[in-house]
Amino acid sequence: MPVYDYEALDTKGKTVTGIIDADGAQAARQKIRAMGSFPVTVKEVTDGETSKETRGVSFQGLFSRVKPAHVSLWTRQLATLTGAGFPLVTALTTLVSQTKIHGFTKIVARIKDSIVEGNSFASSLTLYPSVFSQIYINMVRAGETSGTLEIVLQRLADIMEKQQELKSRIQTAMAYPILMTVIGTLVLFFLMTFVIPNITTIFVDMNQALPTPTRFLIAASDLFKRFWWLIVVVVVAGLVALKAFRKTERGLVATDRIMLSMPIMGLMLKKIAVARFARTLASLLENGVTMLPALEIVRNVTGNVVISSLIEKASSEVEKGQGLGLSLAADDVFPDLALQMVQVGEQSGELESMLYKIAEVYENEVQSSIMSMMAMLEPVMILVMAVVVLFIVLSICLPIFEMNQLVG
Repeated sequence: MPVYDYEALDTKGKTVTGIIDADGAQAARQKIRAMGSFPVTVKEVTDGETSKETRGVSFQGLFSRVKPAHVSLWTRQLATLTGAGFPLVTALTTLVSQTKIHGFTKIVARIKDSIVEGNSFASSLTLYPSVFSQIYINMVRAGETSGTLEIVLQRLADIMEKQQELKSRIQTAMAYPILMTVIGTLVLFFLMTFVIPNITTIFVDMNQALPTPTRFLIAASDLFKRFWWLIVVVVVAGLVALKAFRKTERGLVATDRIMLSMPIMGLMLKKIAVARFARTLASLLENGVTMLPALEIVRNVTGNVVISSLIEKASSEVEKGQGLGLSLAADDVFPDLALQMVQVGEQSGELESMLYKIAEVYENEVQSSIMSMMAMLEPVMILVMAVVVLFIVLSICLPIFEMNQLVG
């Protein structure tokens, strides 16, 4: 059934917009009138337009781009409706009008139409790979096959909400230090480029020997004043080059390996990857996906190609008959506790529940580590800024003290 993007006037004369599915443009206008609005424009939405909004290419797409949080909320709502006994098509029809993100509304309507045409829910989701991940689609397919779709949707919602919660905690914890760093850098740049040169001009005109800190400050300030544009260009070019380097296979492996080897951040990244791996693998296994396909799917969620490569090697060993715990222990990436818990789960036949416990353990550890780091980082940043300001003040005051001594 075609989907139409419309603009209409309500009973108060206000402009309202939305989308509606109908057999034709005339039927769409009749549906809009039945809702108590007067249609102004009715335009059919093509697949190309839907995919464009999905990627967020247009200016409007910057604000209507489908984010993981939108998919998580939609999944929870769909799980609630199907769990309450709503048929899948009826539940999707209900959510078309409830979904507030314009581009996502069109996607949901297209998925519903695809199901009405006889396609499975999982097959319909494959039309939008940029919105629904391979894990999401495979779990839905397993739920349809086993007749437990509403349970699978609930678990998917749980997984996505957990990931969003962890991501939100990290972003919240990092917001203040990043803001302080940006503001401090801008203030220091302004002082070195515009304020200090005007003050140090007095000392230069005196033609007297200046203290070493003052000479260093004058040289640094002169460098900033003359070549500030070059510094900006170098920083921007470095970021662009790093981004381009990471797009290559060799660069991605090298940078991910460096990140894992960092003293504190590397351990935290490992814990995040292990938590994602354990929770996703447990959900896949619990919903009927066998071990080898599950490992093939889950290796793409770790966010690090080095760990993904390790999981791929472990999958080959599992295919030969070796246990998952021993296969993952081949490289020194997974923590010993996680490996031991996996082996215990395999021996006891409770691998899924053990994987869930691993995810909870490392998610809690990551949150605790982040809070501890932020608690330490804030005073360290204040101390660094204080030292820089103190150096600037002393560099300016030392020549003044010397002049007073000469006059005295």
